[in-house]
Formats: sequence, C-alpha cells, structure tokens
Amino acid sequence: MNYVMYKLNFFGGVHLGMGNLEDGEYIFCADTLFSALFQEALKTGEEIAGRFLNYCREDKLLISDAFPYMGETYYLPKPMKRINADNHRGDSQIKKAYKKLKYIPVEEIGNYLRGTYDVKAAAEMNDLGDFQMKVSASVRGEEETKPYRVGSYYYREGNGLYLIVGYEGLDEFELLGELLDSLSFVGIGGKKTSGMGKFKICSANMPEELKQRLKQPSERYMTLSLSLPGEEEMEEALKNAEYILCRRSGFVDSDHYAQMQRRKRDLYVLKSGACVSRKYRGDIYNVADGYGNHPVYRYAKPMFLGVDA
Repeated sequence: MNYVMYKLNFFGGVHLGMGNLEDGEYIFCADTLFSALFQEALKTGEEIAGRFLNYCREDKLLISDAFPYMGETYYLPKPMKRINADNHRGDSQIKKAYKKLKYIPVEEIGNYLRGTYDVKAAAEMNDLGDFQMKVSASVRGEEETKPYRVGSYYYREGNGLYLIVGYEGLDEFELLGELLDSLSFVGIGGKKTSGMGKFKICSANMPEELKQRLKQPSERYMTLSLSLPGEEEMEEALKNAEYILCRRSGFVDSDHYAQMQRRKRDLYVLKSGACVSRKYRGDIYNVADGYGNHPVYRYAKPMFLGVDA
C-alpha cells in the first residue's frame, strides 16, 4: 500500500454539525468524506461511482479521518492505549492533562507511547481556529420570518485539516485526486449553498515518523478512521481492544431516494484512535432504511498505524 497526505485549506467557514445547525466541529470523519466523494462520482456517471466504491470495498483505496494541522505540525488522535508513565505517577495535574488531551503532534507520538511526552507543553486546539454563530432568517410563503442560528468554524491562517490516503495503484490514486479536486469546489459539510466548506487541496510532505508507522508491522495498532469490523471478524478484532463507540446517523442526501427526506439507519462504530492487536478489514455498510430507491453507504474501513513504543 502506498500513502500520500493532503492538506485542506478552507477559504471561509465550514459547518461540520453534530446533530443540529447550532453545533459545530473542527474535524470530519472518513465516512463523511466518502459520502461526499461518492456524490461527486455519481455526477460523472454510475461507472465512475462503481469504480470508486469497489476500490474502497476491496481495500485498494483507504481514507483517514481529517485531522488538524497548525503550521507545519500535524496532529494525530490520542491512542486509546494504556501508557506507562511512572515518572508522572502521583502528579494529579499531569494525569488530568493526559486525560484531557485529544491530539498529539506526529513527531511526539513515540514520546507519548513511552510516557515521556511533555503534556504541559501540548498545544491547545483553541489555537486552531474560532467557532462563530451566525443568525439567518427563514421565510416560507407569507408566514413570518423565523430566525435560526448556524454554527461554523473558521481556521486561522496557516491552519486547517489534513487527510492520509492509502492507494494500491495509479488508477486509484488518479481517481481519488479527481474526486477531491471536484469536491473542493463544491465544499464539504453543511450549508454549502451559502458558500461554506470550500477548500483548496494540496499535497503535503508526510513526516518520516508517520510514514514508518503506517507501513511497519506492530504488536499494537491504532485506527486512523472510524471503522467497524465485519460480523465474521468482530470477535477476533475486539480481543484486548481499547476503543470508544460512537453513533453515526443523519439524513439521506439524495433527491432520488424517496419523495420525503428520510434518515439513515444508525450505525455504531469505533472512533479513530482505537487500539487493537489484530488488523481487520471492516466494511462499507448499507444504511438505507428500506423505504428508498437505492442503497445508502456508510464507510467504516480502518487505516492502521503501528503504536509500539
């Protein structure tokens, strides 16, 4: 598997909701990106969409969640792995700081795993950007105007999100590049018709530490994307695993699915940062509610990073 890294530089605000318009996040997950890319593929025809879907299903193409970067520092999710930090034993402030920590610089992942990371010097994600609330008005027919609020996130200059992409060959690499380029003009997240979510995409130099940990065999692996083992591999995959489950839901974004907007079936997946001893393939699940005209796909494929100290 070959790996490449892309930086997403947003031109303005992005609405990455957590259930309603007023919520806002500063990252998005691999399933959100997959859905957006699949929609772009469908615009060019079912043949292209089918190729993209099959590449992902067959592990010829893997995508990570989107993680923060600030300047030239790239961050990874904190591994859900028990750390032996004897030198911090008894220091309650440092313990609280470790617990609060969400992301770690790529170059510090080894120190973190060895329990020598200087958590007091850790950068705050508050420096990544700013969350803002905008009040808009909704007018329906001759009814009174109804105000509503939309939460959006603005990255500070030099900051943004990055993706890691794994690909088997040139065909997969070129197709993903074309779809990402198309998506950059449309935008990702909500309220795209208001201009939110548009970005410039450019390749980035992958840190050597990251490159090595993506490829080297390890006794313990961390996931870099939301994922869910298939039914037949679930028991083995979750032996001695450390993970947090999260619920993925939402509405079907398709004009051809049904006459009325319908919700996707909920799917509970492992958050990125889960640590396992056995690799698994995961799957792309059909989360259609059974009342629509076509399948609705939820990406839940893992990308693994070795986390041996």
